[in-house]
Amino acid sequence: MIVDGQHPAAIAQAAQALAEGKLLGLPTETVYGLAANADDEQAVAQIFAAKGRPSNHPLIVHIAHHRVEQAVAHYAQAVPLFAQQLMDAFWPGALTLILPRRPHAAVASTGGQDSVGLRCPAHPVAQALLEACQQLQPPYAPIWGLSAPSANQFGRISPTTATHVAGEFGADLLVLDGGACQVGIESTIIDCTRDVPVLLRPGSISRSAIEQACGLAPLDKEALATPAPRASGTLLAHYAPNAKLRLMAASQLQAAVEMLGAEAKNIAIYHRSPLRTATNGLILRPMPSDAHQAARQLFSDLRAMDALGVALIWVEAPPNAPEWEGVRDRLQRAAAAG
Repeated sequence: MIVDGQHPAAIAQAAQALAEGKLLGLPTETVYGLAANADDEQAVAQIFAAKGRPSNHPLIVHIAHHRVEQAVAHYAQAVPLFAQQLMDAFWPGALTLILPRRPHAAVASTGGQDSVGLRCPAHPVAQALLEACQQLQPPYAPIWGLSAPSANQFGRISPTTATHVAGEFGADLLVLDGGACQVGIESTIIDCTRDVPVLLRPGSISRSAIEQACGLAPLDKEALATPAPRASGTLLAHYAPNAKLRLMAASQLQAAVEMLGAEAKNIAIYHRSPLRTATNGLILRPMPSDAHQAARQLFSDLRAMDALGVALIWVEAPPNAPEWEGVRDRLQRAAAAG
């Protein structure tokens, strides 16, 4: 059931549902999440079951900006200086920080690890709900955070509208409608459990912005002597449509199109460069040339092409430029799933 997240009554209804151990479709600026009380192990178990997600694959805990210091202290036992600097610079926003976890906090959400991923989302509907959850009155206990992975079946395309969520989980799930997501890809994830920041998942916040905020250039997890914590959305294959997705350079894409027969069907092409084609039946969809707009539309466009029932989606590889790193990461993982 989709309800308007702008209405206070809908926020109150959603907070009560979460307090009763139910799941909820939650809008954020990145993607929609499938939310539950992060400290309710039975409710969190429902997330894993509904998504078909392995229980050792950790969830991100979303916290309110109102009383953010208390919420961080509820879940994390230590906050390095550079992590605090990143919070100050980017929260509320599309940044998740992996921090050492308090022993009894968000146990089911963390995949058996002694770390926890925290994010303070910028979406006003998400913040209204998180604040309402903190202010719950008896017979309900206040909720300090919401575990909320993307509201889709595990490994598939993330949702960026309320209707996407309803299409994944049906009419029985309560979904707060907050409009189309403005960022469009999941948050940047930084491991803060060691002396330097480590980039686990790229997003809309760039490496250079991270370095500027804390004075430390983020390392890649491949450069570490010891393994980084497991984190959401970092499996090799992820974000995949039903159609097989293939990434190609612009010249490869043009050559592949020219090799097709005149009546080639069941292929969608997502491209930025102009294409020369006389082939009937191809579905051509332009990719925005601006990296931020491309990120905003990526999952919605992939879903639209998938909905046409094509067998193949050919995608022009994004530029090898810093602002495209998040989009490039999502498409590489989607291609690996094929």
